[in-house]
Amino acid sequence: MKHPKVVVLGAGSLFFGRKAIWQMVHSPHLNSGTLALVDTDATRLNKMKRLAEMVIAHHDVPLALQASVERRDVLRDADFVILSFANRNTHFRRIDVELSAEFGIRMCSGDTIGPGGVLRTMRELPLIEAACKDIRELCPDAWVINYINPTAVHGIALKRFFPDLKTLALCDAQWHLRQRYAEAAAVPDDDKLEILSAGPNHFTWLLKATYDGQDLIPRIVEHMRAEAAHELRDVSEDNDIYSKTWLNNAVAVELYDVFGVLPTVVGHTKEYVRFYQRRGMARRDAIPPVKLFDTDLRTSRTNDAWRRVDEYLDGRADITSFDTEFGPDPATDLVEAMWAGLNKRFFVNTFNRGAVPNMADDAFLELYCSVDLQDGPTPLATGPMPRGVRSLCEQVLDTHELTARAVHDGDRSLLRRAMLTDPLANSIGDTDALFDRLLKAQRDGLPQHWFDDASATSAALVGRL
Repeated sequence: MKHPKVVVLGAGSLFFGRKAIWQMVHSPHLNSGTLALVDTDATRLNKMKRLAEMVIAHHDVPLALQASVERRDVLRDADFVILSFANRNTHFRRIDVELSAEFGIRMCSGDTIGPGGVLRTMRELPLIEAACKDIRELCPDAWVINYINPTAVHGIALKRFFPDLKTLALCDAQWHLRQRYAEAAAVPDDDKLEILSAGPNHFTWLLKATYDGQDLIPRIVEHMRAEAAHELRDVSEDNDIYSKTWLNNAVAVELYDVFGVLPTVVGHTKEYVRFYQRRGMARRDAIPPVKLFDTDLRTSRTNDAWRRVDEYLDGRADITSFDTEFGPDPATDLVEAMWAGLNKRFFVNTFNRGAVPNMADDAFLELYCSVDLQDGPTPLATGPMPRGVRSLCEQVLDTHELTARAVHDGDRSLLRRAMLTDPLANSIGDTDALFDRLLKAQRDGLPQHWFDDASATSAALVGRL
């Protein structure tokens, strides 16, 4: 069997690029193949290329390395193409989060649901589709793995508009889910542990947790309830806890008490529901509105990460520490499993195909899947989605489907429908005013057609969904 070629579009992504290098070098199934790094920022690309060269040389593996600012230079003969780029992510997320807050919409992440999710799709999906057109021409048999938020919206777009390509979508939010629940229930993370969850990406719910047939959910809830009591002793928004981890146990058990099922990615889920947007008039809510996404903290972390890369490159850090500082990543771990036929299972965003029997077969859900090189992900039977939560999931899915179609078509009226279907919308007039503000503030990051009169209405397209 030939050695795999893995192309990373957006190799300058520090949250993925360094782990991809680690996995490609350490995997005996991948390290005699080819790693192709692509990034439009030549300076960052050069740094990642030099880092990869150092790691390859240190381990003395035959991994071939390519690097280019032009993806077409390296796409030919690719077996896997991983999409991991972003258009000035932190800069635009700050705009999305701060302007939305002026209109009463609070986002603790701002890149998957709410106005932030819509605007990020408007920025990223045209670039994804342009890349997929090149993939269709140069390596049509490659597996395309989307790793760009909003993962569900972009994954839907790939399935709907590029059905001839082999595509799936990944997220690292559930990467350590099994381990986390095993620790909470005080059981080993081994073959006797069964964890099944389902829902749209970042809005998944724990439908089954057993160890050797014993239900673990009561023990998990008990553990989280104890942690929540500690969290609620200090609910001040002025503390330095990161927005996506703030009060997560408290939110999880409160939603469990309401719906009878635990959210699995609470740091995002609390942004998807209306309950943590503003306090009720009775002032009996124990949990305050979500903290806004901390763009300064994200910028600081990014700068620290680049400084660490520089330390490796100029010799201030010994390259041997790279082995312990990093580890596997969901995307390259999935690539290894598919290529080598390792029969591993992953949480993958793909069509439902009956896994959740009371939701549509083409509902785009994050599900526990077996994977292979020929067929990609096959969802495991998960069981029905409880009522209440199911309706919330359907609203999120409708928002995602509308957003994907509207951005693909360049249809502003359909995009308006998506924003008003979104669970965070609370006023038609405010939504319209906010969208106008967001467009003006991000003109340099969006396609020109959104500012043309012709995009304002498109009655022929509105009825498609």
